[in-house]
Amino acid sequence: MKKIVLIILMSVIHQSISSQIKPSEKYNLMPWPQHILENKSVFKIDKSLTIGIFGEDTEKRVEKASIKFLRRLANRTGVFIDKGFPIKEKKASIIINFDTVSVLNINNNESYSLDIQKDKILINAKTDVGVLRGLETLLQLVNFNKNEYYFEGVSIKDSPRFVWRGLMIDAARHFQPVAVIKRNLDAMASVKLNVFHWHLTDDQGFRVESKVFPKLQEIAADGLFYTQEQIKDVVKYASNLGIRVVPEFDVPGHASAILAAYPALGSKDNYKYNVERYSGVFDPTLNPSKEVTYLFLETLFREIAPLFPDEYFHIGGDENEGKHWDSNKEIQDFKKKNNLKSNHDLQTYFNIKLEKVLNKLGKKLMGWDEILTPSTPKTSVIHSWRGKHEGLEQSTLIEAAKKGYQAVLSAGYYIDRMLSVDQHYSVDPIGNAILTKEERKRVLGAEATMWSELVTPLTIDSRIWPRTAAIAERFWSSKKVIDIKNMRKRLKVINFQLEEIGITHLRNKNVILRNISNNTENGSLETLTKICEPLKVYSRNKGGTEYKTFSPFTLFADACSADAEDALVFNNLVVSYVKNRDAKSLNKIIIHLNIWIKNHNDFKQLDHNPIIESLTALSKNTSEVSKLLLDAILNKKISNKNISKGEKLIEKLKTPTEDVEVVIVESFNKLLYFCKKNYLKR
Repeated sequence: MKKIVLIILMSVIHQSISSQIKPSEKYNLMPWPQHILENKSVFKIDKSLTIGIFGEDTEKRVEKASIKFLRRLANRTGVFIDKGFPIKEKKASIIINFDTVSVLNINNNESYSLDIQKDKILINAKTDVGVLRGLETLLQLVNFNKNEYYFEGVSIKDSPRFVWRGLMIDAARHFQPVAVIKRNLDAMASVKLNVFHWHLTDDQGFRVESKVFPKLQEIAADGLFYTQEQIKDVVKYASNLGIRVVPEFDVPGHASAILAAYPALGSKDNYKYNVERYSGVFDPTLNPSKEVTYLFLETLFREIAPLFPDEYFHIGGDENEGKHWDSNKEIQDFKKKNNLKSNHDLQTYFNIKLEKVLNKLGKKLMGWDEILTPSTPKTSVIHSWRGKHEGLEQSTLIEAAKKGYQAVLSAGYYIDRMLSVDQHYSVDPIGNAILTKEERKRVLGAEATMWSELVTPLTIDSRIWPRTAAIAERFWSSKKVIDIKNMRKRLKVINFQLEEIGITHLRNKNVILRNISNNTENGSLETLTKICEPLKVYSRNKGGTEYKTFSPFTLFADACSADAEDALVFNNLVVSYVKNRDAKSLNKIIIHLNIWIKNHNDFKQLDHNPIIESLTALSKNTSEVSKLLLDAILNKKISNKNISKGEKLIEKLKTPTEDVEVVIVESFNKLLYFCKKNYLKR
């Protein structure tokens, strides 16, 4: 009897503890939904699972999404689904209801509800795109035990915080083939991003086929461009995922490629224009004093604009220093004639002319925040990229919204800067700004930006993901969802689910390491990548002059990524141990130190080509510091000689090597100081 009572009591305690676990600790959803309730149901995934669609699916978005859903579900679970789809009966396992087909614009309703019961799953939405968002959430709720896979029993009501949730990919600096774009669109949809901003022209290339101005692809693209049919295909592919495509044609600056093809449009007479091979900001600029410039752009946009159904059209407008304008007498005379006191005024004149051109084509002009001037038409959309890291008190987003403009934020979300996911996640699009209801409505949302000076199709996924999944949560979820530790817990799971979709961020790391090691054992190199990160905030390519278009991007730095996984763990362990002196953290620290000691022995066994040889000091110094610290920790003693030796080794590790930094250096310093304080022989 006592045994029975004890069993009942333990069961009650277990249920009580389980019920106290927060949903965010239990489920790995990203972005986190607005409302979630557990209902203690479990829906078993087996071969009889079916999907029923009830709604006029004229665009076939839900049908295509359902087929993809079943394929991904079968691949993840190993379940042999018999029929799956389509089932036109209410007896289906997953019942989908929606009212209307979406017109993809900023007014589109993406809300949905998801109810997982023991015997059925209900997805209800106003629109077909809302259904797509619900299906992605459902996939994130797959769980398992040793006997079966199942969906967790929850009821969710969800909707986005912002209507504009984007990712910009720069295909101009380094061309990104259609396959790269499509796999990233799939990943965007998986985390509920809904705007693909396609940066298509810059100094390094013009990437769109023009049948009216064929020299643009013949001279200014190195043969790497999208045909008009390919663009239509990508736009349709994105539409099926509920994603809008906003093109960017950057003018009047960043125009080297355009002017290489059509030099008569330039602001410098007798100037040899070439497609630029370096990165950075350059002088070639379209001439705003010539009517032929506007005729060229109007003709080009009239041809290109129909390829992109979205009402927004990005004209760039950034980083024009106007040096060629200053040296052109004709342009200076034009400024005086039109009472334009500065180059900023001249660019505003240019933008106003373009705004009228785009307006005739049914488009809204969008540009980087340099276009924000008192004369800029209120129909323009301001894309804020400058913030505190450019010395401003706050992003230009708030200024624009208060002045009556629609605005989108990218300041704080420049993922090409290789900053930690923590830093991006800590940025709220609005921050603490106080806005009226109308001003808040003008803040459309935000975009992560992937500039491609230092990325190729081989590496771009590792620079976008998984950090952008966490950033997407800031665009969708409640402002209150800010727990970084919990975000990291969930992101770890989402990271592998991104690979299921086709993102290459994990597998291509080993492709690069095999290239470095001549296809031999590369485990020691991989160990080093887990404590090293590429140099941040453009210091890898300072001034844009180290790397060019055809430089190698299969180097050790390209195999490393932001948020080096072992470094993150080790750094947290050191903080915990130094603060609390807990044995558990110490034991794990010892394991890491032993790994790095042994790793250099493995590293020495590699066939040393020039790339590997350049990493020898990094590997050796990491091993030597680890050995010194391990000896002090295990023996609880350290000499002044070893302290001095440790300080010198750590100082060497602080110096960047081959465009990477060792991100456990500060933890080494903390441990050395701890040993000095507690174990120094007096």
